[in-house]
Amino acid sequence: MDTKQVILELRTQRGMSQDELAEKVFVSRQAVSRWENGETVPNTETLKLLSKVFDVSINTLLGSPRKLVCQCCGMPLEDDNIIGHNHDGSFNEDYCKWCYADGTYTYNDMDDLIEVCVKNMISENFTEEQARSYMKELLPSLDYWKKYDELSDNGQFEEFKKKLIIEINELNVDGMPKVEKLNALVGKYVNLEYQLPNGQVAKFLNEAKTYLGNQLECEYGGDRCFGVVADMDFILICTYEEDGKNPELVLYKKR
Repeated sequence: MDTKQVILELRTQRGMSQDELAEKVFVSRQAVSRWENGETVPNTETLKLLSKVFDVSINTLLGSPRKLVCQCCGMPLEDDNIIGHNHDGSFNEDYCKWCYADGTYTYNDMDDLIEVCVKNMISENFTEEQARSYMKELLPSLDYWKKYDELSDNGQFEEFKKKLIIEINELNVDGMPKVEKLNALVGKYVNLEYQLPNGQVAKFLNEAKTYLGNQLECEYGGDRCFGVVADMDFILICTYEEDGKNPELVLYKKR
């Protein structure tokens, strides 16, 4: 799809007139008309504004001419919903949400990232050994790891995770083993629905946001696991069966 078709489709899907879109990105209605007729293409600054207005990546606005790949883990970025965001909410098309969340790089240790990725790569046609070998060869070739000294935050995020782990473990939740690591989790994939004491049901996460968390086996055995999700504002602990079935909220604590 060409840029002219993309802009027209996004504008009409949102029920916006050319005048309304023009006002939001500080151009004339005639400029919007020229984009949609294919006479011109928005400049770089205007593309950034359009990206925010439509909540799509610039790559999508341009008709997806590039095959985006996360420059931290190597994941193909085939969907705008998994692209990371900067502090100001704009897309960062170099990273996925798991590796880059709200302007923060979530992985500072290549071995930790490999462990997380390998678990999700194993299949009938791809053994754990093959997955680990592939990631060990791939990651050093990606920009984040090549520029790590330049891009890293000197351990600030890792220090935050260590403090958060201590805070979680000090809750002493019965049956839950000590948390050793926290991984990046995208809200969309862990936003379980809990039944409240009053009979109502509720979700607590923003599906577009990236959190820290982990899954832990219950110390007493059985089919239920503990799930931990946290960020700067809260700690959530729950239990659930395989694939997140029958979730129960154990604790929700504001920080």
